[in-house]
Amino acid sequence: MSRSGHAKGAHTGRFATPALRAVCARGLRPLDPEISRPSFYRTKLRPHGRERGVLQRGKEMALYHLATKPVSRSAGRSAPASAAYRSGERVQEYSTGELWDYTRKRGVEYSEIVLPSEATKRDINWPRNREQLWNVAEAAEQRKDARVAREWEVALPHELNKVQRIELAKEFAYEIADRYGCAVDIALHRPHRLGDARNFHAHLLATTRTVEANGLGRKTDIELGDKDRAKKGLGRGADEISHMRERWATLTNERLRELEISARVDHRSLREQGLEREPTVHLGPAVVGMERRGIHTEVGDRVREEQRREMQRRLERAAELGQIEREKRELEKSILDVSCDLKAAVKEREQRRELETEARTEGKSAIATWRQELVKERGILREMSLARAKQLEPAKALELEQGSQHHRDQGLDRGGLELEF
Repeated sequence: MSRSGHAKGAHTGRFATPALRAVCARGLRPLDPEISRPSFYRTKLRPHGRERGVLQRGKEMALYHLATKPVSRSAGRSAPASAAYRSGERVQEYSTGELWDYTRKRGVEYSEIVLPSEATKRDINWPRNREQLWNVAEAAEQRKDARVAREWEVALPHELNKVQRIELAKEFAYEIADRYGCAVDIALHRPHRLGDARNFHAHLLATTRTVEANGLGRKTDIELGDKDRAKKGLGRGADEISHMRERWATLTNERLRELEISARVDHRSLREQGLEREPTVHLGPAVVGMERRGIHTEVGDRVREEQRREMQRRLERAAELGQIEREKRELEKSILDVSCDLKAAVKEREQRRELETEARTEGKSAIATWRQELVKERGILREMSLARAKQLEPAKALELEQGSQHHRDQGLDRGGLELEF
């Protein structure tokens, strides 16, 4: 990458920059000999060396971040200054004569300007010069509060290596360029040495007007208000940004899946994901820069206090959930005990019923036997009484015999027992 900011490979030959030579050395092949399009990055890369373990351990949820904001004159910003800072280059602003020199800025991994496919077909190459592009973008706007550029800031998965991060950022940049017909200035940044080591990110600075052969044309669709978008049959601007957030998540997950990394990103809010967690609060670049220089800030104290309270709330919530879990286990144990007691009671009742049935059956059998024996004994006693009566008085014996016959007719010969079971 030259200090002017354009990719030499687009003008002086195939893959002239060191970064693109490194890409070719990884076994990738271009489809377009003039422009390094993301189509030739489709070859799946395998992790190697020290980064292999990082990629294979990608089991956590990868970091997701996408934010878009305009570069507006009303905020005292200019397109050349923004482009110089993000790319770490030297850019002169023609309208003021000021030279924005950020060549000593550290942390810029890669920078390049990409154009829409239509501009490539028409052999439009003038926007590849960073200084020329952003001075034209600045001159195209007349209003004192005009939007001279739009920035897309995305977090790159730390599970990827440098070449893979470049591939992913360029793929998204080309989608922006083709969707809106604008030029996109890519700048990949490494994490700050004092910050989070996972904070690999990219700044995609896009023009607010379409790229034409002799300059910039009309405003891109995303810069239009909702009324003007409705006239063109387009949805609301907020819906457009939501779509781009989803597209970045889709591209990221597709690349992670191709590289066999288990981590995934989710563009939805915590509430939409069903997560009971408060979003994190960022200090912002100004406060972070001051505190890195040892300057005490009230904002930093306030944010840290909020983080401390949030951590305390999470600990209390975790303790509460732990107590609920313990009570749940105790309840399940008591339910199991009751269930076991109930089974034992049912079993005991069945045994009691079996014993009662058995006793009733045995009792009926014994009573029947006893009844038969009793009938026999009564019959013997009756015969003995008749024999004795015959010896005493024949007439009385006849009367006793007739009475015995009458009793037998009445069913009393059973012994006079009426037991029921």
